[in-house]
Parts: sequence; structure tokens; C-alpha cells
Amino acid sequence: MESIEAKFQENPPLKTHKLVLRAQICLRIVAIATALAATWVMITAKQTIVVFGLQIDARYSYSSAFKFFSFANAFACCFTLLSLLFVFFFGRHGFTPTKYFLLFLHDLFMMSLMLSGVAAGTAIGYVGRYGNSHTGWMQICDRMNKFCHKVTTSMILSYLSVLCLLVLTIISAKKSRHIKV
Repeated sequence: MESIEAKFQENPPLKTHKLVLRAQICLRIVAIATALAATWVMITAKQTIVVFGLQIDARYSYSSAFKFFSFANAFACCFTLLSLLFVFFFGRHGFTPTKYFLLFLHDLFMMSLMLSGVAAGTAIGYVGRYGNSHTGWMQICDRMNKFCHKVTTSMILSYLSVLCLLVLTIISAKKSRHIKV
């Protein structure tokens, strides 16, 4: 009777390496595209309404949390693009566990930055949508639908980018655990 290990042969190292490389490239491209789109949608989100003869503007630049969100997305987009170039360059010459560890640190930092930015934006977005009766903050999304829909779209895109960076972090951590000390 054959053992279970004999029935399931391991993937050849070259095939596994190519699969991981393709997954990294695709995930990095998706993370870059969604972070860039989230930044663009947030920066272009603005709306002006007139209430009782007063003109009221809503823009991302009026909130420090939305500014942080936008800059965190832009920063992560640029540095993830640099890591994509790193993966292209070293993908052809072969990865070592040390290089995977560097990618792990990079992906972890970018994911943490994006997560903190999207958390700050989500907190202010929640207050904008539902208000806070304890502090006297009124909801604005019932009057500024266009602005709120753009902010919501930007947050969803950013969460998708965080998810891609999380998967990249897990892949890099798994591949870097073979470092010999």
C-alpha cells in the first residue's frame, strides 16, 4: 500500500516559484490600482449645496482624517510600485529568503499605513453618515449624497488594497521563514 506522501507529489520548485511570482505581481498591480483609484476618487470628491441661502462646501481637504487617508493611499501606491519593480528585477535573478523578508517588512509597513488611513477615514465617514447625538454632530450624508457616495467608494477601494497587501504580507512571511541563521 502506497503512502499518502507518494500519492501527492510536491510541485517542482520552479513551478512553485513562478506561481508565487505571478501571484505577487498580480496582487501588487491590484493593490497599486485600487490605492491610486481610492486616492483619485477621494481628492475629486466635492459637493456644494445651498441651505437657507448659505453655501456649504464638502471637500476632502476640510478633514484631517480624509487628508491622512488620501496621503496614506498615495504613499502606499508609490512604494508598492517600487516593490513591484523590485519583484520584477529579483524575480528574474531568483529570490532568497532574505529578499522575501525585506518584502515582508515592506508589505507589512504598507498594509499598516493603509489600514490606519482607511480606519481614520472610516471613522469620520461614519460620523458624516450617522452623526453623533452625544456631541451634537449632525449627519451630512442626507444632504450631500454625491460627496458621501464618492467617499464610500474610495473607502471600499482602499479596503480592497489593504486586503491585497495582507495577502502579500502572508506570502512574503511564508517564503521568508526559511532564513538560515
